[in-house]
Amino acid sequence: MEAKDLLLDAFDRIHETVAGTLDGVDARTLSRRPGGNGNSMAWLVWHLGRVEDAQVASAAGLAQVWTAQGFAARFGLPLPERDTGYGHTSAQVDAVTAAPELLAAYYDAVHEQTAGFIRGLDSGDLDRVVDTRWDPPVTLGVRLVSTLADCLQHVGQAAYARGLDA
Repeated sequence: MEAKDLLLDAFDRIHETVAGTLDGVDARTLSRRPGGNGNSMAWLVWHLGRVEDAQVASAAGLAQVWTAQGFAARFGLPLPERDTGYGHTSAQVDAVTAAPELLAAYYDAVHEQTAGFIRGLDSGDLDRVVDTRWDPPVTLGVRLVSTLADCLQHVGQAAYARGLDA
């Protein structure tokens, strides 16, 4: 098995979990903030999509799905267009609302771009430096794994938040 096949399997698992977490969820559950101040399901799924979108697009030299496919306009959030949710205040978390179908459509499109990029990788591509602002510089492989780690945490948090009503 090649490394790209493992990466693709991992991103596929995030995709499946996002879909399962959003399936049949109601608006109240999507917007509820655990403990009154935790991140809502809507924010978590939006954020993990934005993180994957921004990180993979940058490393791949692609346009972000968020802007290129019109999702920023479709969501209509009162946030800067390039916002990914990092460092959000409580009010900004509250501002991220969307129907489960829109959240799913956005993540589907992000996953499609990510999967297409990964399928096209060659064996040496994962060693390519994609970010020189760090010491040591960040390779594509490290960036993809760090993106996976972040997205896996957030989809797990979203699934947990959904289960609080069960």
